[in-house]
Amino acid sequence: MLTGRRALVTGSSAGLGEAIARLLAAEGATVVVHGRSADRAEAVADAIRAGGATATVAVGDLATDEGAEAVADAALADGPVDILVNNAGAYDQLSWADAVPDVWASTYNVNVISAVRMIRRLVPGMRERGWGRVVQIGGGLGLQPMAVQPHYNATLAARHNLAVALARELTDTGVTSNIVSPGAILVESVRALVTEIAPAHGWSGSWEQIEHAAASEWVPNDVGRFGRPDEIAGAVAYLCSEYAAYISGATIRVDGGTIRSAF
Repeated sequence: MLTGRRALVTGSSAGLGEAIARLLAAEGATVVVHGRSADRAEAVADAIRAGGATATVAVGDLATDEGAEAVADAALADGPVDILVNNAGAYDQLSWADAVPDVWASTYNVNVISAVRMIRRLVPGMRERGWGRVVQIGGGLGLQPMAVQPHYNATLAARHNLAVALARELTDTGVTSNIVSPGAILVESVRALVTEIAPAHGWSGSWEQIEHAAASEWVPNDVGRFGRPDEIAGAVAYLCSEYAAYISGATIRVDGGTIRSAF
């Protein structure tokens, strides 16, 4: 489906980004695995190559101009980038009292400006070639924020907003810009957090029972569980394909029905 395309997935040395990189590679794309740790990025790339697909590595901190430049240079070293998946980001559980202005600024830089850095470096080439896909990984907390981690919630809203603004900018160019909006996804950090807070919430029994209780009380949704990384990767792969050529400026929610809205 993506044979002949090259994709950079930021923050793909673990977790959600890794799942996206693996699936895009399985669909035929040459994937550039990005991370701040060369060893971790190489491990993911090695696993992709072991499966018969093609992968290279780009290492750098996207929170700096220098790091973003290094990543873009590495990504472009073997050819143009057709697909940019802006997944890299950070979050925490800080309250309004603890999220001081410097934390807000740092989080905005990591979660929003980093994506802008990569868009500015890679999307002009897509425009010139007349084909490209840009996918922002957003989240439902951008639309329905919680009281905690307000700085993170706000950056999700900004990621959604910039993706739609980019879609308008790319009108009639052959390049699309969309958002995949996950709900609570069962990556290792989420599993560890749920396990840690389970006793205080009275969640007990098998992991399946704990997960169902947490999904019912903490992030209520219609499916009754957390999402899986591959389910997010599937939505990204669809938006990167020719099947989604008529979709731009859209939000694809993969959240089990956490966001309770018809629109």
